[in-house]
Amino acid sequence: MAAKQINLTLGTAGHIDHGKTALVKLLTGCDTDRLKEEKERGMSIDLGFAPCVIADAQVGIVDVPGHEHFIKTMVAGATAMDAVMLVVAADDGVMPQTREHLEILTLLGVRHGLVALTKIDRVEPAQRDAAIEQVRGFLEGTFLADAPLCPVSSVTGEGLDGFLAVLGRLIESLEPKSLDGVFRMPVDRAFSARGFGTVVAGVPLAGSVGIDDELVLLPDGLTSRIRQIEVYGQSSDVVRAGQCAAVNVRHWDAGAIRRGHVVTLPGYFEPQSWFLGRLRLLGHEKNGLKNGAQVRLHTGTTEVTAGVYSLDAGRMAEGAEHLVQIHATAPIVAGPGDPFILRSLSPVRTIGGGTLVEGLPRKLKRNRPGGADDLAERAAAIADERRFVAYAVKTAPARAAGEDELARRTKIPRARVRAILAELTAAGEVSTLAPGVSIHRDTADALGQRLVELIEAFHRRSPESPGIAPEELREQAGLERAVVDGLVARLAEDGRLARRNDRWAAAGHAPTFQDEEAAQLEAIEARLREAGFAPPGIDELCQATGLDRPAVERLLTILRQHQRVVRVEDGILFHCEAVERARQILLDYFAREERLESVQFKYMLDTTRKFAIPLLDHFDRVGVTRRVGNTRYPKKANR
Repeated sequence: MAAKQINLTLGTAGHIDHGKTALVKLLTGCDTDRLKEEKERGMSIDLGFAPCVIADAQVGIVDVPGHEHFIKTMVAGATAMDAVMLVVAADDGVMPQTREHLEILTLLGVRHGLVALTKIDRVEPAQRDAAIEQVRGFLEGTFLADAPLCPVSSVTGEGLDGFLAVLGRLIESLEPKSLDGVFRMPVDRAFSARGFGTVVAGVPLAGSVGIDDELVLLPDGLTSRIRQIEVYGQSSDVVRAGQCAAVNVRHWDAGAIRRGHVVTLPGYFEPQSWFLGRLRLLGHEKNGLKNGAQVRLHTGTTEVTAGVYSLDAGRMAEGAEHLVQIHATAPIVAGPGDPFILRSLSPVRTIGGGTLVEGLPRKLKRNRPGGADDLAERAAAIADERRFVAYAVKTAPARAAGEDELARRTKIPRARVRAILAELTAAGEVSTLAPGVSIHRDTADALGQRLVELIEAFHRRSPESPGIAPEELREQAGLERAVVDGLVARLAEDGRLARRNDRWAAAGHAPTFQDEEAAQLEAIEARLREAGFAPPGIDELCQATGLDRPAVERLLTILRQHQRVVRVEDGILFHCEAVERARQILLDYFAREERLESVQFKYMLDTTRKFAIPLLDHFDRVGVTRRVGNTRYPKKANR
């Protein structure tokens, strides 16, 4: 019976020539030194992958090089580890890369593992005991302080049974990676296989995909579909986060794909240059950083030069944690919560690491009002997907957000975002403004109050008006239509606003006029009412009332706001009763006839073309008629 595949990846770590690769070969039968140069030099210079069967479970092992010149390769492999086998040779003891590898693992968030004391066949029992004591002392205060320490020889096999038992218990204690996330695999290598085409290999950090699923290669933006999958060297229909995998894809050029590329699902990730991050600097002497210091940034399998800018202090002190923004010199692909390592440019050494919070569209202003609190809230939010979705809704650029926008920002699958929004809505933390558009409770309260204040200010400026036009309110508020329309509808439900004449007003507002103004309005309205289908122009109204043009235009605006007159064209305004009569004449006509030649309409109204045609155009706009050439049809007709 085939071993059950578990989506877990173990890794080796430790100094060069301490027996990491030999131990992996002892466990798996695989020689992970696949390169000719590795075999000639007798040391690992690249990552090696091997399947490992413990009891009836199969996991992956990534073997990393131990030489200080290949730390960047070690970091690329360590990113995928769920647990580590720290290898220390009994004849050497703790060495420089033993220390640096453990520091890197700690910074990357690895928290499980065991210690293999190798080459015990080369030392006497007393030296073995001394090595054990030294290693135990070295591990005090680290995540491996209480880890099992297993003496083992890859040459004689001594201690192997005990090592396998401990390794089995370690695997049983580990929680496989969640498959709920968006599939993403940092590329370790790519090659061309005869008869198959391009194969991309690595260890996925999140999610799962299957045969024929669509993938995108970033930062290039090329898409393809999966032809075949191998997991732990065996054919599979699916690849899951935490599994050593090779994916055969169509149409990609293997020669153009390198370590640092990322394979993921379309629509979620994009290359970015600015990132917000939590940084912890190691406590070594002279390990602090000046603001804007240039370093090497490692995340996933990516390595790039970057600048580091403190958001909470000018100089970043050794041994301390800092909120920083990182500027990569070339765009990279990373997600919220991704671990990273920083190494100095010269001399080359590990100086710190931490967690990327989120990609940024641009550099943040350090002293912006409320910025520190917002950044701290954002950094804390990414630890919990529900909290992160709520934060993303609260801080959406448009003040409200749809599911697609939230999924892209949080890197959480759309179906899961939808479920989280339902939970947040049930809890009253967010609400729905329009289908698929959510707003945070705090945002809705603040913006609702702001809209009420804008409307009240409008009433003070224009007490004669029934209310503010929706488009004017949106412009003053600087908000999108869906946000304003949704909020004012809620305010109306709560009794704070009222809709009058297609305008928004405070619930208690009643239009008021000065005595003289009321008389002028009545006089102009009377002339328009009496004129019927041949209304006077503005100049005629000025002559009739003795008012100047600005005064007449203002009074006409008030009448329009109260829906007493209708402007059908610049300079042509009908009384609302005339427009309604004309509409009814049209409807009566179309109850008998299917079409109307435009020229007929002036005879039906007993007016001139000057007034009839603009009125017909108005009926086209409001959906009473439909124009085809010079012929009108009723809007409901299908022609």
